[in-house]
This record gives sequence, structure tokens and C-alpha cells, in this order.
Amino acid sequence: MLKNYKISEPFFEYGPKCYMYGETLVKMAKGLEKLAKKYKVDVVLDIPDTEIFNVAKHVDTRYVHVYSQHMDSIPVGRGMGRTLPEALKEAGAVGVMLNHAEHKLTIDEIKEAIKRADEVGLATMVCADSVEEVKQIAKLGPNILVAEPSELIGTGKPADKKYVDEVIKVIKKINKDIKPFPSAGISKGEDCYNIIKAGASASGCSSAIAKAKEPLKLAEEMISAVRRAYDERVNAKK
Repeated sequence: MLKNYKISEPFFEYGPKCYMYGETLVKMAKGLEKLAKKYKVDVVLDIPDTEIFNVAKHVDTRYVHVYSQHMDSIPVGRGMGRTLPEALKEAGAVGVMLNHAEHKLTIDEIKEAIKRADEVGLATMVCADSVEEVKQIAKLGPNILVAEPSELIGTGKPADKKYVDEVIKVIKKINKDIKPFPSAGISKGEDCYNIIKAGASASGCSSAIAKAKEPLKLAEEMISAVRRAYDERVNAKK
């Protein structure tokens, strides 16, 4: 876990996968920055490596946290066709996503990648597709743990409250410093609201926003729901 990494709660994650690139992605990033400031919700934007430098120089990284979508644990030197941690950092990334359902890693690979990310100063956001995998990855100490059942990704059907409650409890029992992020199947603001009200540190979306006719409009619906749910949750404890 990168000890000095700061991200405010609640936060929102948008992963455009490879739906967006170039000027379209820069425009989206700028729009997300405005929403982050408006609702006081930091945004994690995990993007293809080719887009990191261009996006990072166009946004205020205090509000938009630019992440890579993957990283290899290789050292400087040989490694044709692989992603070097130092290069991601130099390009402007502040973090990296690992073990997404579309780019699975072994537990040993995740362990080494987290170690290398910590060494170069990159935060880690690691995905897990089952409660058992959540337990295994939590023990490795990522900054953020995305608990998303792979069968729900892209379906528009979010995980139920029982699953959300279980993974948050499991994560906090193992390492209270990890930010729990139950996800998958998020398609509207209501889904984000429910996840945050259940106790999550964040909510997020990929395909639904990327394929929407008005991506920023849907992003605002979700980010505003995150803000509202978190405030209600905090106020309920007073």
C-alpha cells in the first residue's frame, strides 16, 4: 500500500476501457474535473497507457487521479511489449488498476505488482471477482479494493446489498486502511447511491458511461448520487 497516497471520500471511478481515446478522452477528463470540483468528489480515471501523458497534462490531478489500466512488475531493462512502472509514473499516472476481469493476474503477479507500484510511488486499485479473492487480495494491502463479480460486469445489474455488506466487512477486518469499492453492473445514479449508502468508499462505472449518448450527463447523475448518499450516511451517524 502506498502510504502517502491521499484521495478524499467519497470518490468516483470511471474506466473508459478502450472506448475513448485522443481528444474525446481529453474532453471527457476535463468534464469530469468540473464535476469533481462541483460535487467535491475526487475522480479516479483509469485509461490506456497511450493516453496518460496527454490527459494528465490537461487536468488538475488534485481532483482527477489518472491511473493506468494495467502494470507489469518488471524492472528497468528488458521487457519488450510490457508496461514499466517507472514509465507510467513519468507519464503522469498517480496509480494503477490491477487484475480487472478483462486482464486477470495470478495472486503472485498481483503481489509483485503492488510491491513495484509502492516502490515507484503509484497507488494500487486491485479488482477481485469473488469473496475468496477479496480476502486474498486484501492481505496484499492495495490502496483500493474493487470487489466486482465478473458475471455482473457490463450487465447493468449491480451486486445486491448482502454482497456489498459482506465484502466491506471482510476488507475492513483484514485491513481497515484499504478503501472498499464494491462494483460491477453500475448503470445509473441510483446504483451508485445504494453502494455508497451501504458503506462503500466509492462507486464507479465503465461501459454504461462510455456507451451513453451523453457520457458526461450520465457521469454527473452518478457523481451527484455519490455525494448525496455519502452526506446522508455521515449525517445519519451524528
